[in-house]
Amino acid sequence: MRDAASARARLCDPEAEVSAHWLIDEDGTVEALVPEDRRAWHAGAGAWRGRDDVNSRSIGIELVNPGDRPFTCRQMDALSGLLGGIMARWRIGPADVIGHSDMAPGRKIDPGPRFDWERLGREGLALWPSTGTEHPLAESLDAIGYPAAEPDIRLAAFRLRFRPWGCGPEAADDRRQAAAVSEQTRQSFPTPTGAPAS
Repeated sequence: MRDAASARARLCDPEAEVSAHWLIDEDGTVEALVPEDRRAWHAGAGAWRGRDDVNSRSIGIELVNPGDRPFTCRQMDALSGLLGGIMARWRIGPADVIGHSDMAPGRKIDPGPRFDWERLGREGLALWPSTGTEHPLAESLDAIGYPAAEPDIRLAAFRLRFRPWGCGPEAADDRRQAAAVSEQTRQSFPTPTGAPAS
């Protein structure tokens, strides 16, 4: 969304049938829109880790960004603080902090390739792999939690998050990166706790 005013107007418009718990402006202003213990309508159709109805079990955070530039430092600072609190309140681990593009491959593309997932990974607020050995991509994406979709759609969703510079057909780097993320996911579970934040 281009600016906070238009984002807020859309997220608060009953006819739009979309909402979020939190809105973070480019200047770092954080605004609560829906209480965290209430359902917001930010995810829509999709699934994560084999479960659908993501709206019923997630905290939705929307970040103001037109999609043509990186997210601001103030915005990422505000997100880190907000996300850390949400994760503590709801006992959410880094493996369940996802983007809309993760739970709805091919339908959603946000937060997009300019979002700094690596920073959140360094801060322990999301997964970010270091290195991995090569494994079949589909197997790794299943283990991470990506829902069923055509292979090229799942690859595109994975790349949006973990290899935004990746292009072309599936490559060894995709398989290594996905294997590293799936290993981090396996270490974060066997028993899921909390609900995914997106």
